[in-house]
Amino acid sequence: MTLFFIPTNLMKFLVFSFLFLSLISCDKQKIEKRARKDDTTITNYLKQQGISAQSTESGLYYTITEQGTGASCNNNSDVRVYYKGYYDNNEVFQESDASGISFNLQNVIKGWTEGVQFIEEGGKVRLFIPYHLAYGERAYGPIPAKATLLFDVEILKIKQ
Repeated sequence: MTLFFIPTNLMKFLVFSFLFLSLISCDKQKIEKRARKDDTTITNYLKQQGISAQSTESGLYYTITEQGTGASCNNNSDVRVYYKGYYDNNEVFQESDASGISFNLQNVIKGWTEGVQFIEEGGKVRLFIPYHLAYGERAYGPIPAKATLLFDVEILKIKQ
């Protein structure tokens, strides 16, 4: 009978690789399960509120309430917006004043970067953002980790 000898370094590499791939697989399954849960949360909210919304491949849902007639933006635009953010129980957690707030769309959550591009200057959109397009696994101020967020957004100005 011949024994198969595996060098120690190779054995360590194989064990580490197996553990790493197992963790990735578990994380992917958790993310997919959470994405399905968020999708269910959002679609149930839409049904309960009688809202018709479109969805994107990323899991973002949105409703355009006014398209706007001004300039269009892209994912790197500087914009001034009025917004109101709330949880899926309709509790408001943050709101800008009427004059709005300015920022670059690269400096906000992914759901905003994607969703604000559906409207033009003067337009209004309601965004239904799953946690993976919001703050993800971490809490942010009053927003708990893994929170599904809703926003009413109006583009006041797109800086060219």
